[in-house]
Amino acid sequence: MREPPGASATSGPGSADRDSRESLEALIARARENERSLRRFQQQELRVIAANGFRELIETLLFQHRKTFGLDSVALALVDPEYEIRRALEAAKVEVGDYPDLMFMQNDLRLSAFYGGVPRPLLGKFDPAKHGFLFPRNLPLPGNVALLPLARHGRLIGSLNLGSNDQNRFTRDLATDFLEHLGAVVTVCVDNVCITERLKNISLTDPLTGVHNRRYFDERLREETGLGLRRRSPLVCLLLDIDHFKRINDGHGHQVGDWVLREVAGRIKSQLRLSDSLSRYGGEEFAALLSGTDEPQAMAIAERIRRSIADRPFELPEQVSLPVTLSVGLAALPSLPGTRGLDAAMRELVEAADRALYRAKDGGRNRVVSASTLSG
Repeated sequence: MREPPGASATSGPGSADRDSRESLEALIARARENERSLRRFQQQELRVIAANGFRELIETLLFQHRKTFGLDSVALALVDPEYEIRRALEAAKVEVGDYPDLMFMQNDLRLSAFYGGVPRPLLGKFDPAKHGFLFPRNLPLPGNVALLPLARHGRLIGSLNLGSNDQNRFTRDLATDFLEHLGAVVTVCVDNVCITERLKNISLTDPLTGVHNRRYFDERLREETGLGLRRRSPLVCLLLDIDHFKRINDGHGHQVGDWVLREVAGRIKSQLRLSDSLSRYGGEEFAALLSGTDEPQAMAIAERIRRSIADRPFELPEQVSLPVTLSVGLAALPSLPGTRGLDAAMRELVEAADRALYRAKDGGRNRVVSASTLSG
């Protein structure tokens, strides 16, 4: 029997069944892939939520994301105008240079202009002119991107940037539900870690002078002394005391005394390196730890600090100049005799610096004395 004109050899009930089966199989395969994707997103979400501190959160976002989702690049840009995040990373002994995919912005202006009024994930082909500022320039750039705005309480705090060399990986018509949810989770976690680090910093900061407090000094002293003993690396402790501070309080009032404390703290800090730590030790006394610094270098630093106080009088209202001086006691860890263990080394270091400070006070004030010059 001859087929009607225009009839296909594959037409009929059998071909319709095959088409239905193929469509069903395609739907099932897509559903299974969506289920696997959802499971990956959920697992990664749990890792992000469980991150304990900045280091673990950053490594989860930058490294685990790439592995979990088979990406070629992941970059994280964070808005950090007051250097809070970078200081928190430094305090946690996290070297920012170890994370080239981590970037910082001084404000959110460029991100706000990029994402617009209602920040949503942006997907598509990588455009260097538009997207280049969200990826490190010294690393290979992706061909296709998914850019997730991190918005909290109506402000952008950063952007999580996913890159792939597969041109079809992130297309404009791709549903962004999973990505939006992931971005929201990452935002909350980044914000929470920032708040936690801020609170931690408050508990270790002297509210009057803005430098670290005695509690921070004690913690840092243990860390740096232990490191110095293990590596046989130099460590110097400075104890710095404002001369005749009681006269300042009695003669000019406590408000002027508080102002002098803040000004002295600022001048001391300006002479120290980022790797050094400064704390208010108590009253008008400050303590500094200079890691990786030998005694001659420390003496030079201590002299610069002393001169920064003594050579420039403090200007009070009504053109009244207030001369202020500082006495400094210095002790170096490697030169301490008879050290037995970490606790003993810590105690000997501070006691030696204190003896040197006493000698500086007793010898006329406004001077630096090293414990190595003391006899007995």
